[in-house]
Amino acid sequence: MLSAVQAAFWENGYAGTSLEDLLAASGLGKGSLYGAFGDKKSLFLRVLRRYDEANEHMLRGQLEQAERGIDVIRGFVTGFVRDPGGVQARRGCLLAKAAMELSADEVSEEARRSYGSTAAVLADAVRRAQSEGDVARRLDPDATARAVLAGQLGLIVFGRIGQDPAVVLATAEALLDSLLPAS
Repeated sequence: MLSAVQAAFWENGYAGTSLEDLLAASGLGKGSLYGAFGDKKSLFLRVLRRYDEANEHMLRGQLEQAERGIDVIRGFVTGFVRDPGGVQARRGCLLAKAAMELSADEVSEEARRSYGSTAAVLADAVRRAQSEGDVARRLDPDATARAVLAGQLGLIVFGRIGQDPAVVLATAEALLDSLLPAS
């Protein structure tokens, strides 16, 4: 049920998702929806936290199972562009979309928490790539991870506006080449 609610928020944005949309997505009645989740904002924050935790878990799992740390970083930056049919590129990131749409303290707080967690995993991947000889040791892993994250978010905007996927991918490769010089 939360997946369907998440899809409604992701498709329409927070403001564009009506109570009727939430009722249809959840299959609940108005009283049950409010009884289970409180108001629309509380439901949205719950969906957003679930989304963020799933992404963090997925990224951490990729780092644990990857043959090389550099592969995780490259996949993080280019994965959404390589999505068949370009659905992910057009859809963008729910957290980025929410952070741009809403300035609510709770959304900003969740964005800082989530981006901090993502940057921490990416910093671990940079450290691993450095120890594997794939990335220059002179780079600060934390600053590099934040730069990779910022670059990926910019690429997501390119995807959302319908930029040609080949252009987005070429831009991603140039970004990675400049941010992650080899040893």
